[in-house]
Amino acid sequence: MTGAPAPDPAPTVAPVLNAANGLTALRILLVPVFVALVIASQLEHAGWRIAACLTFAFASATDLVDGWIARRYGLVTPFGKVADPIADKALTGAALVLLSWYGALPWWVTAVILVREWGITLMRLWVIRYGVIAASRGGKLKTALQIVAIAWYLWPVPDAIEPIGFWIMTAAVVVTVVTGLDYILQAIRLRQNARHTPPSHTVEPTGTPDTAL
Repeated sequence: MTGAPAPDPAPTVAPVLNAANGLTALRILLVPVFVALVIASQLEHAGWRIAACLTFAFASATDLVDGWIARRYGLVTPFGKVADPIADKALTGAALVLLSWYGALPWWVTAVILVREWGITLMRLWVIRYGVIAASRGGKLKTALQIVAIAWYLWPVPDAIEPIGFWIMTAAVVVTVVTGLDYILQAIRLRQNARHTPPSHTVEPTGTPDTAL
């Protein structure tokens, strides 16, 4: 006599206390440390500027590592999905605001980037019930350009090559705006498609959204 098929095993729930979330928490804790170092330097003292730049670079690197760990080892948690983008925006936002506060970066640059970053984050929450907007190569390029540009402004580079930072930041702003418009169009299409899909077939969010949008 053939028995009934065994039920599918219940999905494994990742613990909140894991390596990926630990790196995310560390990045959040490094934000006030980074802010204190920039304030101590006031963008004039070379030693403090180097320390601030290295702290920013290390904190930014944890964003790459924690996402890879979470996806590779199945450690995705609701806490990580919420805390990871908050940590990213807090770090980048603090850096941009401080650079503008001390006159190293025009305020309009900071405003454009922050409005785009927080706007896209809110938009993702707006459409999450219809599906996940996957990160594009442009989004990853945007993140890389922002990190390099901010690090360039923080590091006490020689006067002869200091203008290079302006062009890197310009590229970062252009890619930030272009990818932001692309994600808005994706969100609009996602909602329009959902409206023409019967409720029983509404797309459910799947996978792990990449925060490098």
